[in-house]
Amino acid sequence: MQRWPVLLFLAWVCLLFFAGIGLFMSGFLLTRIELASSSSCSDPLLPPPWQGQSLPPGSCWAPQRFSKAVLVIIDALRFEFARFNPAKASPLPYENKLSFLHHLTTSQPRHARLYRFRADPPTATMQRIKGLTTGSLPTFIDVGSNFATYAIQEDNLLAQLVQNGRRVVFMGDDTWEGLFPKKFFRSYFFPSFNVKDLHTVDDGILQHLYPTVDSGEWDMLIAHFLGVDHCGHKHGPDHPEMAKKLTQMNEMLRSLVDHLGNDTLLLVAGDHGMTETGDHGGESEKEVNAALFVYSRTPLFGTGPPEEPEAIPQVNLVPTVALLLGVPIPYSNIGEVMAELFSGDSDTVSAALQQLSVYHINAKQVDRFLQSYSLVAQDLPAEQLQRLQELFSGAVEEHTQLLDQVQGATLVPPELESRLGSLISRFQVYLREARAVCTQSWARFNSLRMVGGCTLIAASCLLCYMAAELAASSDSFYRSCLLYPLLWGLVVAVLLGLAHVFTQEGLDLLLVSSCTAAASQLGFFWHWWAWLGLAFPMGILLFRCGAMFSDSFVVAEARVAPFLLASLVMLLVGKLHWDGRLTVPEGPKQQVLGFSSYRREMWYLLCLVATLLVCVRLSGFFHQCREEIPQCRPSLFLSPLASLRNTRAKNLFYLLCVALLAGLVYAVRSWLRHYGNLNSSDPLVLFVRWGFPLLVLCIACYWAVVSSADDSLGKLQELVQVAIVAFPWAVYGLASMGLLLLLCNPLTVFAKDTWESAGSIVTPYLGAPSSEVDFLHVIPQIYKRMQESQKNRLERGSCRATIAAYGLGSVYSAALVIALTLLGFLLMLLHSERLSLAFLLLFLEAFVLLHIHTRARGLPFSVPWYAVISWLLAASQFFYSTGHQPIFPAIHWNAAFVGFHLDHSTNLLPAVLVGANTFASHILFAVGCPLLLLWPFLCEMPSSQKKKPKKEPREELQEVEEHMMEMRLRESPEKFSTALLQLGLKYLFVLGAQLLACVCAAMILRRHLMVWKVFAPKFLFESLGFVVSSICLLLGISLVMRVDCAVSTWFRQLQLR
Repeated sequence: MQRWPVLLFLAWVCLLFFAGIGLFMSGFLLTRIELASSSSCSDPLLPPPWQGQSLPPGSCWAPQRFSKAVLVIIDALRFEFARFNPAKASPLPYENKLSFLHHLTTSQPRHARLYRFRADPPTATMQRIKGLTTGSLPTFIDVGSNFATYAIQEDNLLAQLVQNGRRVVFMGDDTWEGLFPKKFFRSYFFPSFNVKDLHTVDDGILQHLYPTVDSGEWDMLIAHFLGVDHCGHKHGPDHPEMAKKLTQMNEMLRSLVDHLGNDTLLLVAGDHGMTETGDHGGESEKEVNAALFVYSRTPLFGTGPPEEPEAIPQVNLVPTVALLLGVPIPYSNIGEVMAELFSGDSDTVSAALQQLSVYHINAKQVDRFLQSYSLVAQDLPAEQLQRLQELFSGAVEEHTQLLDQVQGATLVPPELESRLGSLISRFQVYLREARAVCTQSWARFNSLRMVGGCTLIAASCLLCYMAAELAASSDSFYRSCLLYPLLWGLVVAVLLGLAHVFTQEGLDLLLVSSCTAAASQLGFFWHWWAWLGLAFPMGILLFRCGAMFSDSFVVAEARVAPFLLASLVMLLVGKLHWDGRLTVPEGPKQQVLGFSSYRREMWYLLCLVATLLVCVRLSGFFHQCREEIPQCRPSLFLSPLASLRNTRAKNLFYLLCVALLAGLVYAVRSWLRHYGNLNSSDPLVLFVRWGFPLLVLCIACYWAVVSSADDSLGKLQELVQVAIVAFPWAVYGLASMGLLLLLCNPLTVFAKDTWESAGSIVTPYLGAPSSEVDFLHVIPQIYKRMQESQKNRLERGSCRATIAAYGLGSVYSAALVIALTLLGFLLMLLHSERLSLAFLLLFLEAFVLLHIHTRARGLPFSVPWYAVISWLLAASQFFYSTGHQPIFPAIHWNAAFVGFHLDHSTNLLPAVLVGANTFASHILFAVGCPLLLLWPFLCEMPSSQKKKPKKEPREELQEVEEHMMEMRLRESPEKFSTALLQLGLKYLFVLGAQLLACVCAAMILRRHLMVWKVFAPKFLFESLGFVVSSICLLLGISLVMRVDCAVSTWFRQLQLR
């Protein structure tokens, strides 16, 4: 068997796809260009002075109104949380809890005001912090770095404060530490990633907040509370814990106001909102609708608040705070100053002139940024820039003329007020249109790289199909399909490297790897150009790929994927009937086709199809909802048992989940025992016997403590916290031990030698058979060829050796089943308890698909396309049926803390845990993919035998020898390796076709209204799913080859006995 060529070829194909994904991403998800420039007090942005106006000492650009400011960020403070409605007699847990804000706005209407604070998507915390400090718009790709933050190099509010000698003190979310290193005069950081921890961050802030405020050793104090956000993730907004947390925030604000001085501005803001399930990250109304509350002991506003709170973009906070504190506006800000905060107690004309002054500064700053950015990026439309320039020039010119007229006293008050209002409107139009232009044009696409990446992926798909069809047609397949293309790619890589050396330009590794991949593909197609006319009937796959261009399909894919799977299986049954493979050949006495004319296998196949349809239907009970489907309600099975308030229901669900775990172990052990793989005393077999029940016990104990953790008190709480960490680590350790044993010695074969007289027949059992099942399913010999070759060597006198091997006919499948069971335990641990029901359906549906494939199989060493497509459709189906959606708010971040009580020291481990949780179905189906090849051999003997005439003993032995099950694969090692290669290529082809459809949809529809909400997230999830699936596919095939290597070693040792 050619093991290394198969693995190397599949790895090469995977790398081709990876290169295409990387090249496309580099053109589609470019980050916005960040300008290195920063503002300073000496910038010539001041408006013309009026009435002898001059800047007081310590002020830049505009007079300083406040010497101190307190910014309280309550993470995920949705506007509904802050608004108070006294008419509600029975408010929800998140309503009417911040009553102190309502008290301030009603008792001091000119000192306090509540706003709708509109966040720009993506609504992840790191992106919102960037928006709140730079006044700019983070790009879509920044979501990926939300938990691996990078220092903000762009000019920002904190940098301006520090640059101008202000002391900034921070306490709370440690995300700020990575974004603003060495920017704080004093800081108190607390771990933020553990979304199950509601109190550590908030209690830490409260411990330092009031002493710090009273000390006065600060100019800007930022307190970032996380309890509300974490409560939403853990329980959702409609939960008593949310009421407790909001009440705590209300009391905190009440106490904080008492400690503030007259020269201090208080800002209470939410960085984003949350959905009804407590998640965020997208752009739904409830995610972007946060709250902002402004308060000062001195009058802030010239008039009272409006009846309905005004909605302002979050970026507007940056220029407002900067000018109120007397520091320059950050260079890249595109926000609009909140001019009403600059009115104070002045009369109407003076207030309007002051507002015009700050608007003039704001407009000059935005105009300077647009001019600088357009020179560097050149992606802002020229005609729109020209219009903006005209708006800006006209407003500035009119402002200058108006000030001249004011100083000359040539305008009467009514006319002056009208002119001032009109000019303010012109500045507002300019600033808002400038922001709109940036918002529309921010995504800077590189069309050449997108087309190149799309072409690479398409060529890789074609390569997969051609190689799968050609693998058995040429003796020099590996040399022509692997060696020559690699040499082509190596030559191109060397030439590109030399070109970069001679031109002394920076080496773009992504571009070099993409060109190398393209060259190696060209080498493959150059050799096999005559086969480009191949065609294949894959209507279901083409329909699925074509529908990727519809946002409605992507939104409803959770229901479409199961439908396509069921349709494919039903079409397969229809085709088998059409081909006559389900009916008995018509005899002379058979005139009418009736029920008796169908084979017995037909009824068994129909039972399998019915079971599959039931599994597909039941899997729909575990779906997560998207906000595009408002009538959808998320499944109750997605929430953990701890969220159940009914103790009896909690206990019943717990017992059901544990029973399902025990049932899975029983089923796997029974299957292994049935095929003779539990007879030996090898470490792996002993682990299956005792380690599997121990794994179930640890998972059951973990579920028990985590579902009742909130109810424990005192010292018991400490023990529970230890158990919450200890039991998952026990599962990790046991599963790792099992996988290590599987890797070291994957054989589950038991063999014995006996001695019989020379005249006796070699029997397929030890002693007398106890049942016909034993006779059929215990492998009675070690491989016919080997037995014949040892016949003379093993004869001793009048006796000869008889070898009985148990489990040899299922040795490959047994290793995969054990591996899948261990992975299943690990993945179930990372999900909520009741999703174990979905995993049971997953294993059952996979088992049914394998048997359907076995009943409909064609050539023995080939896996048909329908089997591969149905296998991958099932993987997609259970991606949704394990509570996932291709959107960021649906990611189960809780998985990062299964077995970890405190924050992680690195981002790699939580990324692996969250990735395993998200792509659990991809992992299981990819690792189990070789079963599609092995299962027909495993089930080659009928489960029931019809009564046949009694035969001679030698004839019976010859009939038994024909059923060697998986050992038949070793009769033709070249066919075995070719079949594995073909299976891997077909799997990669179907994965690549789906990925190609997502790539083309994202590229063609990049200006579509739903691109960042539907198509871009789908592309990212499909790309990550491809990477995970391809790696796991290689691991699954590698495990089969490891078993084959161990079997070869076992045979060699047996020959020496």
